[in-house]
Amino acid sequence: MARTKRGRNSSTSFLIVDAQSVKNTDSAGEKGYDAGKKVSGIKRHIAVDTQGLPHAIAVTTADVTDRKGALQALGRCATDLQEVQSILADGGYQGLPFADAVSELLGAEVQIAKRSELHTFAIMPQRRVVERSFAWLEKCRRF
Repeated sequence: MARTKRGRNSSTSFLIVDAQSVKNTDSAGEKGYDAGKKVSGIKRHIAVDTQGLPHAIAVTTADVTDRKGALQALGRCATDLQEVQSILADGGYQGLPFADAVSELLGAEVQIAKRSELHTFAIMPQRRVVERSFAWLEKCRRF
């Protein structure tokens, strides 16, 4: 409904995928350790459209890889995502097994957004949309 109010099709054809590792409280039943981020807790996997509206979400322990968590999120909503033609992801999703699994699951192609230079900050226009969605989840409007 939010997409049609803005003059868009009700179903999206393009998704942006990302994951975020966060510390969780002591009351959480399960948690894992993300060695890359050095965080003990959970990992949120989200797929959003170009407006930042979530279309697939999964919450796992932090030790689950980005690829595996994204496939879990997309698998839960596969029937609603049949119009998706392309998925944009960062370097953590690189690899033929992930691309093949997405192609089999949704029939979509995976595009990997790469930085041109290492250790430099650069804004990637399409990637910032998913980061903004994570900021909204944290109730932080800085993005």
